[in-house]
Amino acid sequence: MYVCICQAVTERQVLEAARNGLRSVKALKEHLGVAADCAKCARCAHRLLRDCLECQGDAEEAHGGCTP
Repeated sequence: MYVCICQAVTERQVLEAARNGLRSVKALKEHLGVAADCAKCARCAHRLLRDCLECQGDAEEAHGGCTP
């Protein structure tokens, strides 16, 4: 699924960025271009980032963290 149509950023890319240490929408913007144009994707990107960060601790032991 596309999160940011303007920059063609997918859910998979956002989750991978979170697993690689990005912790904010600002960091996603700098790394992937999320929310750089119209910013309609910022809320969705933030939710994905937050959900992935929350699940990493609990789920990492069980199945390797969040997956797209």
